[in-house]
Amino acid sequence: MPSAPPQSHGSAPPPVLEVTDLVKRYRRRSAPANDGITLTARPGRVLGVLGHNGAGKTTLVNQIVGLLRPDSGTISLAGVDAIAHPARARELVSVQAQANVPITGLTPRAAIELVGRIRGGGKREVRSRASDLLEALDLGAWADTPAQKVSGGVARLTAFCMTVVRPGALVILDEPTNDVDPARRRLLWDAIRATAAEGAAVLLVTHNVREAERAVDELIVLDRGRTIAAGTPAHLTAHLSDQLLLELDSSALPPLPAGLDPLSSNSGRTTVAVPTSRSAEVVDWAQSAQARGTIERFALTPPSLEDAYLELVGAESEAAA
Repeated sequence: MPSAPPQSHGSAPPPVLEVTDLVKRYRRRSAPANDGITLTARPGRVLGVLGHNGAGKTTLVNQIVGLLRPDSGTISLAGVDAIAHPARARELVSVQAQANVPITGLTPRAAIELVGRIRGGGKREVRSRASDLLEALDLGAWADTPAQKVSGGVARLTAFCMTVVRPGALVILDEPTNDVDPARRRLLWDAIRATAAEGAAVLLVTHNVREAERAVDELIVLDRGRTIAAGTPAHLTAHLSDQLLLELDSSALPPLPAGLDPLSSNSGRTTVAVPTSRSAEVVDWAQSAQARGTIERFALTPPSLEDAYLELVGAESEAAA
């Protein structure tokens, strides 16, 4: 059963998106691509949908925007029944799909402004908004370059700008950081947070757990079409608060302190779970091992959302085996 999110205090704004018990099968006797998914997205907040490839994320998105009809369950968008009235629901949504929209013959600036005008923005307003987005994502050097001459990362960031230049009540971002370089990924996460701060509900669909941790307010974790956990990042990592993770770089792992065993070991990097009560002891051991040359580097860090995610997905995989 998925973990229940902590109860919130005070009045929350009415949800923009409510999905309840959503089920979708592609073939009658196949396993469901979505199996009883329930979620709520609220204005001003980023809801992350995390899962590996094949977990059911894109199927979920396609049902929200009316490209697929669910077998059962409900989808409400700002009070509109999105299953009965998919065209009306789509008017309330801005979507950045996994595949970039082809804009050959346009520049990034022209493409962003065009979408803004199509979505009802005034010329001056849209021009100002497009310039702000291009500056925020450090795209000025490519803003007026023909689209066929820009990199995949610039094209991906342009697609994001096209999505949020006149955002709907719900903004869906499906793997928005694909092909984006590390420096601009940081800027993109900031722009995603800003989109929510301006009032939109943001549904962030990704498998990049490590980076998404700093952008989401709440999240659900999908595996094989089912929700296996839900809550805030702090909620999902709370059970790991009594341990730290020791990461070691070494060509050959030396004997570890008594009672400690590797969690994983790959390509010369080993991860070891360490009780917080033993942190000082383990740091002394690692410093001595580094001085002797038996390890090259070490780091002792708190567990992350990625660690909790891998634990959840691993546990589900073992249960299904």
